[in-house]
Amino acid sequence: MPDLTDKQTFSDEEALEFHRLPAPGKISMAPIKPMATQRDLSLAYSPGVAVPVRAIAADPDKAYDYTSKGNLVAVISNGTAILGLGNLGHMASKPVMEGKSVLFKRFADVDSFDVEVKTTDPDEFITVVKNIGDTWGGINLEDIKSPECFVIEAELQDQLDIPVFHDDQHGTAIISTAGLINACHIAGKRFEDIKLVLVGAGAAGLSSISLMKSMGVRHENTTVVDLHGVVYRGRPDDMDQWKAVHATDTEKRTLAEAIKGADVVLGLSAKGAITPAMVASMAPRPIIFAMANPDPEITPEEVLAVRPDAIIATGRSDYVNQVNNVLAFPYLFRGALDVRARRINHDMKVACAQALAALAREDVPDEVAAAYRGRKLKFGPDYIIPTPFDPRLIWYIPPFVAQAAMDTGVARQPIADMDVYRATLRERVDPSAALMQKISGAVRAAPNKRVVFAEGEETSVIRAAWGFKQAELGEPVLVGRESLIRQNAAEAGLNFDELGIEIANAGVSTHNADYTDWLYARLQRRGYLRRDVQRMINQDRNYFAAAMVARGHADAVVTGTTRNFNMVLKEVRRVLDVKDRLIGLSIVLAKGRTLFVADTSITELPDAEDLAEIAIKAADTVRKLGRTPRVAFLSYSTFGNPPGERGEKVREAIRILDQRNVDFEYEGEMPPELALHPDARSAYPFMRLSRDANVLVMPAIHSASISTRLVQSLGAATVIGPLLVGLEHSVQIVPLGASVSEIMTAATFAAYEEGAVGGPSPRPEPLMAPPRPATAVPPTL
Repeated sequence: MPDLTDKQTFSDEEALEFHRLPAPGKISMAPIKPMATQRDLSLAYSPGVAVPVRAIAADPDKAYDYTSKGNLVAVISNGTAILGLGNLGHMASKPVMEGKSVLFKRFADVDSFDVEVKTTDPDEFITVVKNIGDTWGGINLEDIKSPECFVIEAELQDQLDIPVFHDDQHGTAIISTAGLINACHIAGKRFEDIKLVLVGAGAAGLSSISLMKSMGVRHENTTVVDLHGVVYRGRPDDMDQWKAVHATDTEKRTLAEAIKGADVVLGLSAKGAITPAMVASMAPRPIIFAMANPDPEITPEEVLAVRPDAIIATGRSDYVNQVNNVLAFPYLFRGALDVRARRINHDMKVACAQALAALAREDVPDEVAAAYRGRKLKFGPDYIIPTPFDPRLIWYIPPFVAQAAMDTGVARQPIADMDVYRATLRERVDPSAALMQKISGAVRAAPNKRVVFAEGEETSVIRAAWGFKQAELGEPVLVGRESLIRQNAAEAGLNFDELGIEIANAGVSTHNADYTDWLYARLQRRGYLRRDVQRMINQDRNYFAAAMVARGHADAVVTGTTRNFNMVLKEVRRVLDVKDRLIGLSIVLAKGRTLFVADTSITELPDAEDLAEIAIKAADTVRKLGRTPRVAFLSYSTFGNPPGERGEKVREAIRILDQRNVDFEYEGEMPPELALHPDARSAYPFMRLSRDANVLVMPAIHSASISTRLVQSLGAATVIGPLLVGLEHSVQIVPLGASVSEIMTAATFAAYEEGAVGGPSPRPEPLMAPPRPATAVPPTL
């Protein structure tokens, strides 16, 4: 289980209130089918339910097709080993089991309910769970004491045809093995050579050392130590079949003797079990995983005081490299459920551990750093395991697990296309994923677009350009000083020469004279001297980047990370013309809906003509994004009631569109509920919308901007944009301090929009001297 006790920042009363209010507990059930009419009820229950009943009776596997079984996991306990609190009874375990169910849903969109079994007898427990086990697609056993847990898991897995997984054993094993893969890589050690000591011979410890042995650690190089000392062959005291498997022929009898010269120590025991003197006696570049909770066997501070060369992991969230089971069990079950696996076998656990190790070597998204108060996360001694809030886990880990299930023959329903599967996994937790997958696919399929990243010296921009190139979305060009860009890239662990990312420095570009002449001809009658224009091109990244696009040396621009929107827009518009109508379009994704909101950034108080043009431009853009536009003009009033000046402007915009005979549905003025809910429209039979609106034209920029920011701030929706639409070439202006994901999204839209206009620009001669080799190369697994 993830640690629930470290660095407590709340009182006991607050914890009780959290679990009591506004409704007791942490989980509830919600229907996923409509239940509004008599017909709905007839289909959901009698008589309609009889049809799937007969189908399942004929073929029990049809339960996966007609019930929730395929996405349902039971979290089952008898409360004999609750966290670090011991045997407190089955009902005392219920808050923990509910919490585990919440984690399944939060991290992997797996539905889960808890079951508490009132028995401490293993045989009775097995009988109860065996007889109800077919209800679920998988079973997660939790907080069951050792050694009974070994027997219970093995028996249930033999008797049931679904995955049965004791997380206290295998979750810790998978995460610690992933960490050990990367720690050995950093320390220059190999699994087959390392000497490993396990401190604590409980379920988690024995499972961990078993998995590590299966991946190359040699039995003769391991030592297990428990309360009675070293587990050696022939030891008479406190031995059982599970410990005996790991007994070795050794003269060592104490932990101090065992740990001397060891490369790795795994602690799954108790506070203070490992001393600084023991650590000091270990081999060079020692690896110490002190995973006891709530207090580790030895603190990182104590380790580093005697061995500054050590690589350390603990079970606590307030230290680096947390071994947290939430990194494994949600995604392990997600992959198993999605192929309807009969069990979670050894190969699936290995695949999960290897995938986690590989993910830790990838560049880390800004969203992860934000969740950890901005701590810089980069593969190395302080980052060998991914963090629990890494949004990539949901789509990165399960495909490896699913593939292992398929390869070993335990999958009932193999996955035909892993790329499609990854895309569906993204959609489970990221509502913007489906839209972005479609747009990204179109960008990849089109000829490469050269996208200029104007603020190329910023680390977030460098990482976005790297990600853009790595995702094969186009050719990024970073604007800035080469030395600083390369220095910041190296600090981020990125090797430009590996991907061939171009750098353009305005100060040494061979095109400066051409850009200056061209822009001066454009601005000379608008109060600008030639030296003014020359300074703009040589010293201002936005003028230089926009000129690259205007002169055909690139296709699109992304900027805005270090300057406010209005300033950037003024600079860009001095270089590029408005093609027809310039608008800001925000995309709101909430509860299965995709809504397009305009104008969110350009025209402050639009008149009727403005509103009509905004609607036409928004509808045209939405159609290019593959959607059929249905436009609603929003207002505080409903078809003239109550009357008002802004409402009249909307009504006049409707009359303008009537005269222009446009090719999309539109209606207004109306409040949001009329645009989005069919029941609300029943009182207005004259309305022209055939379905719910998907393009919302706001009466003014303040209502558009406030509404989109409000729903985003409340966490009620994902908002992309505002996207800038209507310039002769695509320019996207991101918010100040934009994340890597936001910059990449903007760049993808820029490439997509420009692709709708024309083909790729011809690649010009280099804008500066050829790049020199970078200084850092990211490690590969």
